[in-house]
Amino acid sequence: MSIVDVVTSPDNILTAFVAAVSFATIVTVAGPALKGNNLEGRLKSVANRREELRKRSREALAKKSTTAGSLRHVDEGMYKKVVDRLQLSRLLEDPQVADKLAQAGYRGPRPISTFYFFRFVSPFVLAATVAFYLYVINDFGLPAMTRLSACFAALLLGYYAPNLYISNAATKRRESIVGAFPDALDLLLICVESGMSIEAAIQKVSAEIGGTSIELAEELGLLTAELSYLPERRQAYEGLAKRTNHPGIKSVATAMIQAERYGTPLGAALRVMAKENRELRLSAAEKKAAALPAKLTVPMILFFLPVLFVVILGPAIIKVQDILSHKTN
Repeated sequence: MSIVDVVTSPDNILTAFVAAVSFATIVTVAGPALKGNNLEGRLKSVANRREELRKRSREALAKKSTTAGSLRHVDEGMYKKVVDRLQLSRLLEDPQVADKLAQAGYRGPRPISTFYFFRFVSPFVLAATVAFYLYVINDFGLPAMTRLSACFAALLLGYYAPNLYISNAATKRRESIVGAFPDALDLLLICVESGMSIEAAIQKVSAEIGGTSIELAEELGLLTAELSYLPERRQAYEGLAKRTNHPGIKSVATAMIQAERYGTPLGAALRVMAKENRELRLSAAEKKAAALPAKLTVPMILFFLPVLFVVILGPAIIKVQDILSHKTN
C-alpha cells in the first residue's frame, strides 16, 4: 500500500480525527493541573512597563515635547515591514483592533502588525491547503462546484480566524478577571479604609490577588503605573475599563473617577461596587446553573440512555435467549 493510499484512506482519516479529538480532550482536562504559575513573569512585565513609562516620561520632559509621537513604541520587525509595504493597515483597516488586542492582553504596535499580517496570510494558506488536498490528494468523489465551494469557505474561515482567536482570548481573559474582581474590591476596600493611598492599595491588591487571577494582577499593576505617570488619573481608570470591557468594572472605574472629581468618600463607593459585583457574579452562576439541564439533554440521550437500556434490558434479553435455546433443544 502506497503512502497516498494510506493518507487518503477514510478509515485512516477517521482514526486520525478521533486521535486528535482524544488528545485535545486529554490536554484540556490535564492542562490546568500541568499549568505553571507564571505570576512572577507577569509581575516582572508590569514592572518593566512601569520603568518604560518612567523612562518615556523623563524623555518627554527633557525634550519639552507635548506631541504623542515621542512617546510611542517603534516596531521594526518583519511583520511591520510586510504590513507597511503592502499597506495592509489600510487594506484591512479595523478601527477597533487596538482595543480588541488590549482586551486579549496584547499591547503595543507589534501585536497590531502581527494581527494584520496573519489576517492577510491565513486565508490564502488555508484555502491553498484545502485546494491541494481536494484537487491533488483525494477529491472524495465530490463535484467540481462542491470542491470550489469548500476552497471558498476555507478562504472565508482563514480571514475570520484571527478575529476568532482574539475574541476567544479576550473572553477567557475577561472571565478570569471578572471571577476574582469582587474579592479584589474587598481587599481594596480594606486597604483604603486602613489609611493607604489608592496607588499603594491597588499595588498591594495586585500582589495578593495574583494567586487567584494573574490577569487581574497584571491589570491592577498596569493601573498603578498609569496612575503614577499619565497626565490625568481619569485616563488610567478609563483605560482599565476599556481593556477589561465588562459592565461591573466599568461601573467601578466610573465611581472612582467621580470620587476623584467630587471628593466623595472612596470607601463607601468601593463597598457599594463590591456588593454589586458579587451580585453580578452570583447571577452569572445562577444563569449557568439554569442552563445546565438543557445542555445536558443531548449528552444524556447519546451516552447515558443507551448504557442504561443495556444495563436494564441486558439480563432480561439473556434470560429470554436461554429459555428459547432450552425449548429448541
